[in-house]
Amino acid sequence: MREMRIPFGTITITDKSKKLILDCLEKGRISGGKYVHEFEERFADIIGAKEAVAVSSGTDADTLALAVLHDIGAQRGDEVITPALSFVATGSAVLHAGFTPIFVDIDPETLNIDPDRIEKVITKRTRAIIPTHLMGKPAAMDQIIAIAKKHKLVVVEDAAEAYGAKYRGNNIGALGDMGAFSLYVAHIITTGEGGIIVTDNTQFAEILRSLRAHGRVCKCKQCISNINSGFCENRFSNGEKGDIRFLFERIGYSCKMNELEAALGLGNLDLYDEILEKRYHNLRSIMEKFKDFSTYLWTFKEESYERIGPHAFPFVVKKGAPFTRDELMLYLEHQGIDARTLFSSIPTQCGGFEFLGHKIGDFPYAEYIGRHGIHIGVHHDVNEKDIDWFFSSLRNFIKAREYR
Repeated sequence: MREMRIPFGTITITDKSKKLILDCLEKGRISGGKYVHEFEERFADIIGAKEAVAVSSGTDADTLALAVLHDIGAQRGDEVITPALSFVATGSAVLHAGFTPIFVDIDPETLNIDPDRIEKVITKRTRAIIPTHLMGKPAAMDQIIAIAKKHKLVVVEDAAEAYGAKYRGNNIGALGDMGAFSLYVAHIITTGEGGIIVTDNTQFAEILRSLRAHGRVCKCKQCISNINSGFCENRFSNGEKGDIRFLFERIGYSCKMNELEAALGLGNLDLYDEILEKRYHNLRSIMEKFKDFSTYLWTFKEESYERIGPHAFPFVVKKGAPFTRDELMLYLEHQGIDARTLFSSIPTQCGGFEFLGHKIGDFPYAEYIGRHGIHIGVHHDVNEKDIDWFFSSLRNFIKAREYR
């Protein structure tokens, strides 16, 4: 096996990030403070939202966004509609938030939830829809939002992979009631580990800040105590109830972002446009050249009304191909190309969800992708020589399989 030539992801740690991290270490200010607040402000501005609340992972971002529903009337066990095909965290988040996931099969042309199937599963206990923009491909948000308004449902966008994605001129993540992003190391903006929720709803943002800190009462947008160790006049404003930092008004979580992660993210934000354009160039280059392999392989396309977020490049082995997905993946790995499966049908191909009672065949399109889908990286350290190497490897593999 060759040394890994095209890893799935990369990370850029800027001099600015290193300086900020050193500042945190020298001052001993590690827990969330001024850098987390600055990161939230700048992230919200990039997405075009009024508020952003940083947490410790993309899964936590999904979970807390859904947990907000409890403050607006939802009961534990109520239902949240979600696509059958996604990274497993989407389904897990519904359960973590105390709800029942109602899975819907995908549109095989987009890899996203099929909007025509959504209304068929809405019941009196449905409270929200959480569409995933898989591999940065925007879901059919016009239809999804129209359905949500009709049935008075909340829309939480799982935008973990959708940095830079646009739908009819609008930024993905800013279309629903809340948008949840992952800041994991392989993503376009990264804090190493981390996640963030954006929203235009000030009430939701306050609830989110409470939820990430055990459900405590204090939930100011800018915490004086955390940022500069200053005295907060609000702490003892409740009389006999005591310090509001130790009053808890809802069931919460412990998933705050820390200063070191935010420092890493602030350096990334300075390069956001540059990284985004390089990755988008790589994605478009691969999509164009991939047309030569359409006999056996399929990938999504970019419509005129959208821009795909350049998270990764997905492709699927078609029926009747003279090779399997696993054979192709193993070959690519031997060529130094980090290839990964294109996730699975959460309810039927992920063992942890067996208790829900679904069976193979319930979500045929998601299951097909789960058996035959692949994705590779398009990150900003990938160059034209790497892309040529991928296609040369792919061409040699297919030629050998056609005549075996």
